[in-house]
Formats: sequence, C-alpha cells, structure tokens
Amino acid sequence: MTTPAYPPKPSPGDRIAVISPGSGLPGLFPRPHELGLERLRKEFGLEPVEYPATRKMGSTPQERAADIHAAFADPGIKAVIASIGGDDQITVLPFLDRELIRANPKPFFGMSDNTNLLAYLYNTGIVGFHGATVMTALGRPVAMDALTAESLRAALFTSGAYELRPAERWNDVNRDWADPATFDSEPETRPGTGWTWQNADRVVEGRSWGGCLEILGWLLMADREIDHDLTAYDGGVLLLETSEELPSGEEVFRVLRNMGERGLLQRFSALLMGRAKTWSFEHPNSPEEGARYAAEQRAAVQRALRAYAPGLMTVFDVDFGHTDPQIVLPYGGSIRVDGPDRRITVTY
Repeated sequence: MTTPAYPPKPSPGDRIAVISPGSGLPGLFPRPHELGLERLRKEFGLEPVEYPATRKMGSTPQERAADIHAAFADPGIKAVIASIGGDDQITVLPFLDRELIRANPKPFFGMSDNTNLLAYLYNTGIVGFHGATVMTALGRPVAMDALTAESLRAALFTSGAYELRPAERWNDVNRDWADPATFDSEPETRPGTGWTWQNADRVVEGRSWGGCLEILGWLLMADREIDHDLTAYDGGVLLLETSEELPSGEEVFRVLRNMGERGLLQRFSALLMGRAKTWSFEHPNSPEEGARYAAEQRAAVQRALRAYAPGLMTVFDVDFGHTDPQIVLPYGGSIRVDGPDRRITVTY
C-alpha cells in the first residue's frame, strides 16, 4: 500500500482539464456544463480545457482512458475535474497506465461514478477530492451554493486545515436540464437539520476512503481497487453516500454487511455518512416520503454497524455527495473527527 500524498495545487490563471470518465452528458445537456465552465473561468480564475470524449455520449472505455492519460501527462494542466458521473467508469480502470499517472500527480475532483477513479488514485498514491463536478456543483442554476464554492476554492488553492460546518439550508430535488426555465431561479432549499453523532466519545484522525456506496459495491464485486491487505485501512475515516438511484435500506444494509463479512467495515476509526438523497425523477418523493426514506437508510446503516462495528464513531447527514450543497472532501487525505467537540476538520 502506497500512502497517498497531496499533489501540487493549481493557482489562478492555470489550465484545468475537464473530462468525462463516466458519461458524456455534457453533449446532451450543454447548458449546465457551459455554465460550470464559465464559473471556472470567472469565479475561480482557471482556464478549462476539454478533451475529445468530454461531450461524447457512448464513448468507449479506451477513449475515456486516453483523455485521463492526456490530462495527467500534460505539464500545462494543473488539475483535473470531472464533468459528471455515470455508471460504467469501472470499465475504464483496466485501460489506465498507473505509472504514467503516478509520475504526473494532479488534483482530481469528482464524485458518484468517479469513486472509481478516486479509489484508483488512492492506490496510486495520490490524494483526490470527492465532490464538485462541473454540471452539478459548478453548473447550479443562478449561483453556486456558497458552502460548495467555499470548500471547492479551499480545496483547489490551499493546503491547510478546513473545518466543515453543517449546511444551514439544503436541497435534493432536481429540475430538468432540458428546460431553459430551470436556469432562471435558484433551487428551492429547506432548513438544515445539523449532524447526528453516534459513539462521539473520542477524537480520531485518519486518511479518508470510500465514496458512493453503490460504486463501492461494484468495486468489491469486481475485486478492483480494494487492497487485499485490509490493514491498509486501519484507523481510516470511511466516507459513504448514496446516489439518485435511491437504494433501499435493505440494499444499503447488504453492501455494508458484505463489507463487514470481508473484514473491511471494522477497520475504520470513524464513518462520515453523507446526507441521503431522497428524490429523483423516477421517485419524486414528497418531503414526508423523503424523510421516511432517509430514516430507513439510517436505520440500515445502524443495523450493519451494530453487527460489525458497534463502537464506530459515526456522523450522519454530512453535506457531501448527491445533495446540495456538495462539500468537497479530500480522498486519501487527512480528516480529523472530534466527537466531544462535535467538529470535523479536513486537510486540503
């Protein structure tokens, strides 16, 4: 196991690669993508550079791997960001050149299906960043969420400690990207609920690992990017969140159960559980239905922890993943979880 190291940071004025390692959705929905590119330029002072498969739906795994290689190998590119997630990035991993990427470490930003590439970078010895894809976080109608923008700016340009804080307001209801009216007003938000702590009687600090629960399940099934020496995860901070596919509580339990049966779940010193996304176009839940879904998911997580890691310090409803705001977290970097003081501090 190679301990992940932080890659060099970009500076305002630098070029940043924009790639689609999962899905070429910018080709179908250019509006949020181009809005995100504009914000990279105007609000962050970076010059986005797109690659051949960025807007190509149905690109092959080899084409997407070629874009990843080109972005990392170019000395003029100082960071890499995913346009969006997807559902088959796992097929790209066998085509990646680990030595090329290891020799050219750069900050990579992505979430959802990009859990694949984040786990790959972790095993390559490079700290990545979970969050802030172009179409979702940067392409948010009217304005980025202030908390998302603040954490992304800190992750991009600074190297010190950054203390997380619960979102005062949040949202998980999407609007149609194909409807121009979507971009006329900011998403409606609802009051935040704060974090919920469990076994919060200690202070731990460790390197983070995890990501989207469904993608981790696929990696476990394919036996990819999971270290067979499970001591590599000892004392780490596990990051878990679920997608707009709204996996059932039973499915969430089963993935965690299988992580427990493998001996993986009990290796970590803390778990940060992302706020559950409770709405999708396929399941447009009312707030009450969404609250029931979130409660079922939390109960499923607690059930698995009771069976396999009953003492694990856990924080529920941390604002990262598929809800809005989307706080950026280091992946493979250091996270300090202070139970008695109810504080979470990441190192960017």
